[in-house]
Amino acid sequence: MHIADLLDRGRPSFSFEFFPPKTAEASDELFATILELRELGPDFVDVTYGAGGSTRDLTAELVARIRREAELETIPHLTCVCHSREDLEAILEGWAADGVSNVLALGGDLPRDKPDWDRSRDACRHAADLVALIKQIGESGHAEARGFGVGVAGFPEGHPGTPNRMEEMDHLKAKVDAGADYICTQMFFDNHDFYDFRERCELAGVGVPIVAGIMPITSAKGMRRMAELAAGSRYPASLLKSVKRAVDAASPAGERAVDDAVSDIGVHWATEQSRDLLDHGVAGLHYYTLNRSDATRKVYKSLGITPRLAGAEAAREAAPSS
Repeated sequence: MHIADLLDRGRPSFSFEFFPPKTAEASDELFATILELRELGPDFVDVTYGAGGSTRDLTAELVARIRREAELETIPHLTCVCHSREDLEAILEGWAADGVSNVLALGGDLPRDKPDWDRSRDACRHAADLVALIKQIGESGHAEARGFGVGVAGFPEGHPGTPNRMEEMDHLKAKVDAGADYICTQMFFDNHDFYDFRERCELAGVGVPIVAGIMPITSAKGMRRMAELAAGSRYPASLLKSVKRAVDAASPAGERAVDDAVSDIGVHWATEQSRDLLDHGVAGLHYYTLNRSDATRKVYKSLGITPRLAGAEAAREAAPSS
């Protein structure tokens, strides 16, 4: 199904993100998680793409398995770095042949083993160029006449490589003007950042749906790793205070107790973020799962989000009336 149709149903979308494991054992564990989360009725899931295409085959394999065995709408990520036009054409044509309908187009990072890569060798220097190429290839070679639906990234806290927020919005608008159908944001922990970002998009004439990226905190150590993944996420002081209280209270009982206490704080925070976003008309909620199901399932339960609001409702809407 085309992403524009998924986001044009008059209700918020719910979706999850996974990354491809590197071992068979981890792959089986992940798929058990995916099957658990499938019961929540997500509108779609997406699969990340390693720097410079380092997980190119693993991404394709996971996308195919999710579509085949879990029967979920699956959106692969695709990046610009270290890819010739021939590479990109081969990847997109393969996905089209497999029935993939949507792609998330990203600029991407340099792989660690190629820090001096010459970007002039890449067919696409920026995500906007990749969006245009995906649209071009999709329209000419995709089984669906509409070609690929395309998503792009947004950064409520600011893009780490573009300190000028006005220039950042110019880049985002260029991606949308090139044909992007929706924006999925990087994780954030203060909804005011998201609302400010959404208003700036409106001012810039960016009119596509904006899906909010949420990542529940699951451990004290994980907070630092998450900040690195998000290139500098800002944790509100009130969240840090809650975490400190939890750590101080649970420390005598050991590391496991600390992690459990911090996870409870993270689930509560993500739940309140989600509730507030839903109350303020968010187009969709996208959960960064870190390939686990517990935290996301707890958020759903606390919010009262059930398959009634996601996949099951869509199925009923599609069913013929008696």
